[in-house]
Amino acid sequence: MTEIKLTSDELKLISLFSSVTSATARDCIVDDKMDRVIFVVNKGQMGLAIGKGGATIKQLQQVVGRKVELVEFSDNPADFIRNMLNADMVSDVRINDRMDGTKQAIVTVDQRKKGAVVGREGRNAEKARLLAKRYFNISSVLIVSPEQQITNRVNMSNG
Repeated sequence: MTEIKLTSDELKLISLFSSVTSATARDCIVDDKMDRVIFVVNKGQMGLAIGKGGATIKQLQQVVGRKVELVEFSDNPADFIRNMLNADMVSDVRINDRMDGTKQAIVTVDQRKKGAVVGREGRNAEKARLLAKRYFNISSVLIVSPEQQITNRVNMSNG
């Protein structure tokens, strides 16, 4: 696992997160491109961070002044990616070592749910890429449907 360095702004946000939610964030990413702040929450603390009916996270968003997204941490890369992308919609996550020494995550989702998993303007896919790289040095996250996987396998065996 790579060491993560936080800026003073990120450290302030983590401290703010703790005081508003009483939960512990182990990391914070300010994503200016998507105008959001992503907090990585310690395992088992999502409920505390969200609050009853989402009240705590709404309060946090008002204080922070931008959209707040939460991801529950896991030291298992496949589970962590599942947590980032909405675990209920993900049927499989495989981590592959590629020829060039990089790692790739292949996430299988139902074709009908692919849009929801990827997110508007690809924001969920982007979050998964940011965090997978940051924590597990996984350089790409592919979101595919089972139909695409079958096609890929056929193409690979013909090549």
